[in-house]
Amino acid sequence: MKLEDFGNIPFRMQDLNSVYPGCANLATKARRLENAGEIIRLKKGLYITSSKISRVPVSPFLVANHMYGPSYISMQTALRFYGMIPETVYEIQSMTTGLTKEYSNDIGKFRYVHVSPEYYNCGVVVAEESGISFMIASPAKALCDLMVYSPYLNLKSCNAIAEYLEDDIRFDMDELASLDKDVIKRCAENSRKKTMLNQLMKFINK
Repeated sequence: MKLEDFGNIPFRMQDLNSVYPGCANLATKARRLENAGEIIRLKKGLYITSSKISRVPVSPFLVANHMYGPSYISMQTALRFYGMIPETVYEIQSMTTGLTKEYSNDIGKFRYVHVSPEYYNCGVVVAEESGISFMIASPAKALCDLMVYSPYLNLKSCNAIAEYLEDDIRFDMDELASLDKDVIKRCAENSRKKTMLNQLMKFINK
């Protein structure tokens, strides 16, 4: 096996045994490969082969899925991916049933927000970009995640929902009708902000 055979899939330090069998000190070997720019350290014990070696692009979304899990891409990151908000997002935002975490590495900044297993399990899909597949919130789930897990956000009327969507996050209002209402309903049933998501449903149905 060669280093490039890992492709764009993150791997653990011990996996280097398959590339360098009999290596006496994998930690030292990993540091040398990292210093040479052949691998990138994602977090302690987790790496990815650099594009110059693998000859395939590194996907920050796929990295996010592997770096901490279970998790899926969501919130502004997902809404931007779908073209539903205009602003560039400078961190990869994910939801997880694990603890809230943050990581930074040469690929980018990654934030993971804790959700309950019941809430986690609806509205998660597999998407693809440049031939790379990853777990991501559906558009409706991404919006619900953003609203539910934005601190202090508590919208109690359709007018407040409209102002939030149009002015605060600059959501493409033409896309509202395409959102999966069943996903929003299921999120509301399992959410700590059920009233607000019900107001979102009411606004969409106007």
